[in-house]
Amino acid sequence: MSLGALCDLPALRPRSERVALVGLRGAGKSTLGRRLAREMEVPFVELDERVERLAGLSLAAIFDLEGVETYSRLESEALEEVLAEGQRMVIATGGSIVTREHSWARVREACTTVWLRAAPEHHLERVLAQGDHRPVEGHPRALDELRDILGRRGALYAMADEHVETSGRTLDSVTEELVSRVDAATNGG
Repeated sequence: MSLGALCDLPALRPRSERVALVGLRGAGKSTLGRRLAREMEVPFVELDERVERLAGLSLAAIFDLEGVETYSRLESEALEEVLAEGQRMVIATGGSIVTREHSWARVREACTTVWLRAAPEHHLERVLAQGDHRPVEGHPRALDELRDILGRRGALYAMADEHVETSGRTLDSVTEELVSRVDAATNGG
């Protein structure tokens, strides 16, 4: 194989400084994404906000009025728009992006991906602390449902380039690890 052919192999191409954070709601994608973007001196993009902008509706209204299929289509459109904006950014994805094969493949192809992992209890605590009580309202087994979702998606999240555990850690320590891992992943070492 020629040197030119070796350089064309995906694993040998330099990674962009486009980072996508994945994980369940409450993993810390928004909070840590903003911190990481500040450290990298790049823009921070909340993909779900772009979906809302495209639809002219809140996420809740999209799901209630249009359904999951419309959300998935809008998410794919928003993702392509965001990716076209440049090579340097931090993107907080929606928690379910890994369940849509095309979108998840596109994110992995175009970004350094980081799975922000947390115990199911911590996911739920964080969401409730943000004032979002939808996971528990009318769901007496919310924690069991969250465990089930994490169980179904775990192998998909595990496809991310990096995994960072957030449970039982300070924001500063997680941010430090995140910056270090992303720096190594995007700069080849």
